[in-house]
Amino acid sequence: MTRLLLPFPLQRPLADAVAPLLGARAGRLEWRHFPDGESLVTIEEDLHGVDVALVASLCRPDELALPLRFAAATAREFGARSVGIIAPYLAYMRQDKRFNSGEAVNAPLFARFLEESFDWLVTADPHLHRIPELSSLFRIPVHGVTTAPLIAEWIRNNVSNAILIGPDSESDQWVSDIAHRAGVAYQVLTKTRRGDRDVEVSIPSIDAACNRTPVIVDDIASSGRTMIETLDHLRQLGLPPAVCIVIHPIFAQDAYAQLLAAGADKIVSTDSIPHPTNAISIASLLADASAELFRNTSPKERA
Repeated sequence: MTRLLLPFPLQRPLADAVAPLLGARAGRLEWRHFPDGESLVTIEEDLHGVDVALVASLCRPDELALPLRFAAATAREFGARSVGIIAPYLAYMRQDKRFNSGEAVNAPLFARFLEESFDWLVTADPHLHRIPELSSLFRIPVHGVTTAPLIAEWIRNNVSNAILIGPDSESDQWVSDIAHRAGVAYQVLTKTRRGDRDVEVSIPSIDAACNRTPVIVDDIASSGRTMIETLDHLRQLGLPPAVCIVIHPIFAQDAYAQLLAAGADKIVSTDSIPHPTNAISIASLLADASAELFRNTSPKERA
């Protein structure tokens, strides 16, 4: 079996790390942008009988949607036996219900969109709040890897006397698992969101956090407001500057600069989305999950 990874440009370093672990080769995918807003994807042509996986973190899904479809269709045109996608960050998972009248419920709609192009999907820590599991959303084989073991290992090796802090109830599933694996205490706060950049977070228990190094853990940092509010509370309580750990570092606009200005001692992230804060590689997790789906998925199953 021949395996080929076709990474979008920003994912080339991650694909180069995953490929040897997967027994695959990282091939050529070029993405050209035209002045009129259209784009052109170019891939290598000799794909007859090859099992292909695109590598693309979907942190800008609207921009990537058509190029993803074009690349997958072109790979099949060139003879690819199957086409999967390794998407370390999976977008639209937070829009899993109709919050206001007339809104689209985007999570299942985006899943249907991806199913039309791909035989399987691998991602990392998808934001599943009201969706019980990823397989209940998709009709193709999917695997969501858990980054908790790697984050726990990083905390054990880099933070002394830590206490983990989850900034909202949705973070509980990640924070509790990481704290258990790292062997440290944790707290989960409550959050009230009034808008994209208007967030209020509850004050943590000072008794539990006293004389410990606070480590704020969240799965996604987009505007950064939740972490910024938490940092502000910790500072008011007289606690040491916190370490911030983010699984998916979107950091829209100036969110990263604002987090630093808010007093974060250190900001680290996984490499699910390329960013200077990347300190925890998830290449091995993605390779293991992809190897399983490469083996067990065929175009016949997709039909």
